[in-house]
Amino acid sequence: MPEISATSEDTRIYEWCILYPYLLGQKEEREFFKEVEDLFAEVGAKMVAKDLWGRRGLAYPVKGAKEGCFAVYHYEMDPAKVREVDVALRIMKGVLRHMFLKPPKHYHIVKFSETYEQWLKDRETTEEVRVREQEEKVKEQVARKAKRQAKLVTSERKKTKEPALEAEDLTQKIEELISDDSLNNL
Repeated sequence: MPEISATSEDTRIYEWCILYPYLLGQKEEREFFKEVEDLFAEVGAKMVAKDLWGRRGLAYPVKGAKEGCFAVYHYEMDPAKVREVDVALRIMKGVLRHMFLKPPKHYHIVKFSETYEQWLKDRETTEEVRVREQEEKVKEQVARKAKRQAKLVTSERKKTKEPALEAEDLTQKIEELISDDSLNNL
């Protein structure tokens, strides 16, 4: 990630966080970003980074909105122009709230959207591992139960001392059961 360091003595890096309504269409959102970026361009600011956080729920309604989208910008600009941008953002249509910070020198910009996407991938992987382990545990329990039942059946046969049926005997008994004589008696 880029490290913050101003290129000249009369400029400084600022972080701007802008909250805008969630229910903007793609075209309106694109126009909104262009308007915000043009505002910074007018004062001679140079964009260092842009991070779109996306939709988030709000702790309390802001101008009637319970959800909003966040955009975080890092701009290199003249400190004398900060007030001008602040006032312009206050009256700009579509801006619910905004704030700016002056990060410390040698601050590393970390894009929340990228780390959030990585976290989602890791979380999905963790969830898949948990499900797989649970499935393996159930398979082991089923296998143990089948072994116990097989041992139980084997031990019952030994107790009754019934010999196992040979294939020919089994075939003969099946034929006796399904013979016409036995069906007629029903």
